[in-house]
Parts: sequence; C-alpha cells; structure tokens
Amino acid sequence: MSVFAFLASLLGHVADALDPLFGASAAAAAVVLLTMAVRLALHPLARSAARGERTRAELAPRLAELKRKHRKNPERLQQEAAEMYRQAGSSPLAGCLPMAVQLPVFYVMYHLFSTDGGGDLLRHTLLGAPLGDRWADALADGGPLGARGLVYLGLFVLVAAVATWTYVRARKAAAALPAPVAGDEEVPGAAVLARMGKVLPLLSFGTLVTVAVVPLAAGLYLVTSTTWTAVERLVLQPLRTPAERA
Repeated sequence: MSVFAFLASLLGHVADALDPLFGASAAAAAVVLLTMAVRLALHPLARSAARGERTRAELAPRLAELKRKHRKNPERLQQEAAEMYRQAGSSPLAGCLPMAVQLPVFYVMYHLFSTDGGGDLLRHTLLGAPLGDRWADALADGGPLGARGLVYLGLFVLVAAVATWTYVRARKAAAALPAPVAGDEEVPGAAVLARMGKVLPLLSFGTLVTVAVVPLAAGLYLVTSTTWTAVERLVLQPLRTPAERA
C-alpha cells in the first residue's frame, strides 16, 4: 500500500467516525485532527528548538565578545563559536528541523486532494466548499462573498491574523539581539541564520498565497499547522527580551 493510499484510508476511517458530529464536513475535521496529530508528534522537536533559541539568546553576548576578540582571525572565531555552541548543546540552525519534517506530510496531502487518489474524500466538503477545489473554483461559483468564497475568506482572515502576530513577534525578537559586527559571516551557520531571520517572518504571509492556490484540504492543513505553531511558540516562549523576562 502506497503512502497516499494509506493516508486516504486513514482519513476515510476518521471521517466515518466523525460523521455523526460533522456530517458533510467530517473529512475536513479529519484533516484538522491529522494535522494536530502530526504537530503533536513533532512537539518534542519544537521544544528542543525552543530551548535552542533560548540558549542562542543567552550566548549572544559571549558570541559578540568572541567576534570582537577574534575579528582578525576568522578561523579561530569559527572554531571558538562552534565549540561554544557544542558545549551549550545548541546549533544556529536547530530551529529549522520541525519545519522541514512537515514538508513531506504537506506534499502527501496536496497530492492526495489534487488527483483521483483521494477517492471518496474528494466528494467531501467544508461548509459546502469541496476539499479538492481551489479558491479560483470558489470565485467562479458565487464570487468572493458566495457560500464557498466565504469559507476561503474565513481561512484568509485567520492566516492573516496569525501571520501578523508572528511577524510582529519575530521583529521584536530580532530587535532584542545584538547588532551584527564584523566577522559574523565566519560563525558557523550565522550567514544562513541571518538570511532566514529576514525571510521567515514574511513566509507567514506567503501562506495566504499558498492557501489560495492549493486544494482546500491542503490549505486547511496549512492553516491548522500555522495556527498550531503560533500557539505553540506562545506557550514555549522561546525568545524573550530582558524587559519581558522582568
């Protein structure tokens, strides 16, 4: 049995179990539950990433001192920084793993509802909007304020709210970090981390575009996962400024 067939069968069984509660939207509820199950399974990685971010924030003054001390010796700076991260049990790129692990699950969900592999699942809806359709289909059937269009509008509002909160929080966290100094590019992972720090806050807004172009089921997966991430990070509070800690 392929992974697509397995997921289709799993979603079908869960949807059948939820049918008494959700009716025609049972498969949509099954997608939400599957997403939450995936994120719950990844929670240990998220906790590890949060600890890593706290550790990196605590190491920031020491790292800045290393940069001042070894700015004329890039090789020594790299060695000292790597050793400092190793002793602390952290890595500049540790927070990327939970996001990377989710990509195959999203791909399977996208493929399942983009082909006939979804079988009966493609006939299920979310408040009247077929799970295999896209926003363009909703626009063609009643426009943005039609019955199906309002389903997408609700998802867009939720994603926009979460993206705005994530962006503001990320900017606040970035402002609490020490300003870059000469030698940053020599620290292991620092260049990649700096670029990611500028791009990642904007990716939340990119989810709006993704939800609009992928099948509704895949968009529902993204919305649920994005919301989970925001709530999870709020609970874990991986990076706080000194003022917030007081």
